[in-house]
Amino acid sequence: MANIRITKQFNFETGHALYGYDGKCRNVHGHSYKLSVTVIGQPITDSSNVKWGMVIDFGDLKKIVKEEIVDKFDHATVFNKNTPHIELANELISRGHNVILAEYQPTSENMVIDFAKKIGDRLPDNIKLHSLKLQETDTSYAEWYASDNS
Repeated sequence: MANIRITKQFNFETGHALYGYDGKCRNVHGHSYKLSVTVIGQPITDSSNVKWGMVIDFGDLKKIVKEEIVDKFDHATVFNKNTPHIELANELISRGHNVILAEYQPTSENMVIDFAKKIGDRLPDNIKLHSLKLQETDTSYAEWYASDNS
């Protein structure tokens, strides 16, 4: 049986600021992110299985990515936990805003690494995460490939 890659795309809005950066992105701002999640596996061959012919049900993949990424990052503001913006972050939290204090600088590169771990940990054993593409703007994106990280 052949290995097949399937991809599901997601959209979410997230704000961030890059602590210590020497350009405009040191200021709090946001992006309309587009995340493409590609998994690889073999289609189910058991004709009695309701998922017959599928590598993974798109709905099952959607549930994982929504729970791990979209529901947490959509309309959140992400700061490095060591940022001088911590006072702003705490003020926003006290006012009921969704703030994520990350262990990393919240660049697209680091976010896609974080997302790969979170999604990969939730996939069934017979399905592997192949790649992620996190598009920050129409012309800028970061990609993660399992083949580059094994």
